[in-house]
Amino acid sequence: MKTPCRLLWLTLLIGLASSVFAAAPPNIVVILSDDYGYGSLGAYGADPALVHTPHLDRLAREGRRFTDAYTPSSVCTPTRYALLTGRYCWRTPLNHGGVANTLDPLLIETTRPTIASILKKHGYATGFVGKWHLGYGTAPRVDYTKELKPGPLELGFDYQFAVPQNHNDQSRVFVENHHVYGLRSAKLTPAPGKYGLDAPERDDPKTMGDLTDRAVGWLEQQAGKPAPFFLYFAPVAVHELVTPSAETQGTSKAGPYGDFIHDLDRSVGRILAALEKQNALENTLFIFTSDNGGVISGGQTGTSKIATDAGLKINGALRGGKHDIWEGGFKVPFLVRWPGRVPAGTTSAEMIGVVDLFATLAAVVGETKLDRTTTAPDSVNVLPAFLGQSSATALRRDLILQSASGVYAIRSGPWKWIDGVPLAAKGKKAPAATGPKGDQFRPRLVNLADDPGETKDVSAAHPDIVKRLAETLRVHRAQGFSRD
Repeated sequence: MKTPCRLLWLTLLIGLASSVFAAAPPNIVVILSDDYGYGSLGAYGADPALVHTPHLDRLAREGRRFTDAYTPSSVCTPTRYALLTGRYCWRTPLNHGGVANTLDPLLIETTRPTIASILKKHGYATGFVGKWHLGYGTAPRVDYTKELKPGPLELGFDYQFAVPQNHNDQSRVFVENHHVYGLRSAKLTPAPGKYGLDAPERDDPKTMGDLTDRAVGWLEQQAGKPAPFFLYFAPVAVHELVTPSAETQGTSKAGPYGDFIHDLDRSVGRILAALEKQNALENTLFIFTSDNGGVISGGQTGTSKIATDAGLKINGALRGGKHDIWEGGFKVPFLVRWPGRVPAGTTSAEMIGVVDLFATLAAVVGETKLDRTTTAPDSVNVLPAFLGQSSATALRRDLILQSASGVYAIRSGPWKWIDGVPLAAKGKKAPAATGPKGDQFRPRLVNLADDPGETKDVSAAHPDIVKRLAETLRVHRAQGFSRD
């Protein structure tokens, strides 16, 4: 039987949903940046003498800034999977913390509901532009000279214009809908690091501008149409290769990495301007976040080291970064703007996850009862947190994290339990608990309220907490869902 408190909260949620649904459905824009760390924008403490992020800071000023928002993974593909499906990626064959390769098949089953398919069911026009990184087709190895199907269009999107995997992936091309953009023939001319397609090759410094052009163009096509729209925009900044545009080169005191941050902010500004131009901004729910924390080890080009040496705290004061089990790998900027709904200029310390976008956006359009056995099994409706509604209890009791090495952790209140057990892809060895990353491969309990730097293992002093969190993690992993 549900407790009176939980019944009261359910009643409040239903009332809240009814008031939201009474208005015209909002347009929805979700921007998922790439490797963009918690401390890399002004609203989260970046030094304005190093980088300028006026458009992102505008979102914070006119919306709500979350300070305890997490990705489910500290690397790309699993977060992108979780965002679209509301399901932890470790429930798929990609369960070891790794990423999809350029030639891998589509990771999401076409029968699985996605944010796009749910919104499309409610009459939304749906577009995807940017980094896909979830595979194409069903064959064990993608043939980019043929039709790339199934893909985003089979998952609920009306349109896609994509970088197949990464900014520096071996395809070197864009994909539009079901085909490589501009493909001239099936001829392949492989070269080191290249697939060798007979198609226009991406120009790295222009890629952010090219993607933003497509996103803005798609938004302009929606102007004057009666249907609301959903745009999922996934920029390649600030992932390696770090290749700032001609417009931003030399504009930052943090080197090329800071310049690339300026490209990202510039793209956000262009999308805001496009929405303003068509008088759509005031009825648009606008969400900005990142797929994982920033790279702090220098990266392929060494530009993140140049930035940190200049004083940029890429992940703020958090420990670690991309790939790690530490907070710097998962805690990300998360900004929500929705005029008249989301209180402007406010901050929330509510723990939320990128995986929660599914259930939350579903609630926005009236889908408040999702079958957890088939739909978004790990996604929690955090719309009340977006709207600034207070509650006696946390919306999310716990949140599961997984590093690029497959190590699991679970957050609950101030506690974070790290199981310390690395996993490995089939045919590969798990990393050893030695070397500079070895500390991540040992069990640890941290109280983040007392020790945000994750320096002290307090498991010996709190065996009851360890037992509870370890058991919760075990149960969530064993069953097919983690939400009520």
